[in-house]
Amino acid sequence: MDNNRVFITDVTLREFGQNVPGDYLHVFTPAVRVKVASELIRLGFPTIEVFSCVHPRIAPAMRQEAIRKISSALGRTEPAHIITLVPNLAGYRTFCALGLGPSGFSHTLGVFFSAVEAHNLANLGRTIEETVAEYRTILKDALSRHIRVVAYVSAAFGYLDPRTRTVVRPDLRDISRYMDLLFDLGAQTVTLSDLQGIAGKDTTAQTIEALFNLRKGRDRGRIGYHPHHVSGDQAVANSRTAFDLGIRRFDASLGGTGGCVTGAPGNQPTERLVRLFEASGIETGVDEAGVASLAEKVRKELFERIPLVHPSPDEKGGRGRGGREVGGTDSVR
Repeated sequence: MDNNRVFITDVTLREFGQNVPGDYLHVFTPAVRVKVASELIRLGFPTIEVFSCVHPRIAPAMRQEAIRKISSALGRTEPAHIITLVPNLAGYRTFCALGLGPSGFSHTLGVFFSAVEAHNLANLGRTIEETVAEYRTILKDALSRHIRVVAYVSAAFGYLDPRTRTVVRPDLRDISRYMDLLFDLGAQTVTLSDLQGIAGKDTTAQTIEALFNLRKGRDRGRIGYHPHHVSGDQAVANSRTAFDLGIRRFDASLGGTGGCVTGAPGNQPTERLVRLFEASGIETGVDEAGVASLAEKVRKELFERIPLVHPSPDEKGGRGRGGREVGGTDSVR
């Protein structure tokens, strides 16, 4: 991998979309989403997250008819990749039924679970062991269909329990084993997520450096970073720290929109991340001015018109990456 090149995945449509209330779908229409996705691809993003295959009662914007309509309008987007998150077997069945695999629209399948048991229970409604067992079944079938897979390990930098207000730190040896498992199951990349934005630059650096040392540099070019934070500037600063340590894959969302049922703040702003890297002479492959313009347009036309709903951790079936749901769990990594 080129040491002076980064790969940025924009997650706006999925992060924002899964939190849009049903009463505002007349604003967040399939046509609008197609327009934003098309513009992100035109601006040079190699991958974008657009959908989560979750129960529509949890995320109204992710109804099957909307996914089908948007996918049909976008068509196959190679060489850019559309990532669709799948939290469980029910979601995978939806993924296949909608023709999102290689024989249809050729989306990338995104799978995820937490490095902290309490977070996995809050986020996916089941234990890590149960989640991994289900993903083994899913990925075995996905690989037989030649579906491209990417994976995420949530709470890799810790989990702030919203009830006790204490931070639970995962065992980094466990995270490394989870990464090996996901790579062995066929994931092309594994992204480390700080969904609650609890890690500052020092903790971010310590965690990434320790993991790289544990892994002796193994798969370094295939590891990504997905930060949330109360401050977009802090998240971007963390990403610069991650870059300095060798990370070259990053997730971001326009305007820093995003959130999670477990109390996460927003994501890092795509436009600020691109600006940081370009100002540092680091190649992003993305049109910096175009991204800034799109971020402003999306802010005016969507963010200012749609009040997002982030349920409390006690609310089952919340819109974040969590909450068990009959017929499928919600989730967002």
